[in-house]
Amino acid sequence: MQDIRICFVGDSFVNGTGDRSTLGWVGRLCAQAIGNFPLTCYNLGIRRDTSRDILNRWERECVRRLPEDCDARIVFSCGVNDTVEEEGRLRVALQDSVTHIHNVLSKAKSYKVLFVGPPPVADLKQNQRIAILSQSFEKVTEELNVPFIDLYRPLVQDFVYRNDVVANDGAHPTSEGYQKIAGIIETSPLWWFMHPK
Repeated sequence: MQDIRICFVGDSFVNGTGDRSTLGWVGRLCAQAIGNFPLTCYNLGIRRDTSRDILNRWERECVRRLPEDCDARIVFSCGVNDTVEEEGRLRVALQDSVTHIHNVLSKAKSYKVLFVGPPPVADLKQNQRIAILSQSFEKVTEELNVPFIDLYRPLVQDFVYRNDVVANDGAHPTSEGYQKIAGIIETSPLWWFMHPK
């Protein structure tokens, strides 16, 4: 029997912070796919993690969960925390973020890999930084031939998503917003587990 294992490595958005159902977009995607595919899913989202944190931890966490005899896959998603300003400076400078993700994806290419871009938040200035970072990450994925699913562009003008974030904590959506994220990924031709017709 096929043994498909996926590690979802990222930040609080991967973790599903703000979703009272605790599913987030990762749980929703896995719940939808697992009825048709033999999946084991690992949510490795950590709140406040930046691209630097993910660079430092992804390999040791994934290698224990993805043995050589399985169909091993990794979904990476991060970036919002990199764009946060603390004491007048970004937590991670733009070029450093790009370098971190380039290093992560270069080494992770021995697996089937997918990158999900960062979503928008309620702060307009931070969203400008997220937009630039998302585009920069997309360029890295194109260079390395890694599939990239953009969340920023479809969500930044989404009135329902924005209201969900504003009504919560200004950064994370609730169940409704995570359902929207899951829907964007699930309907992308780049997602591995499209519904059988």
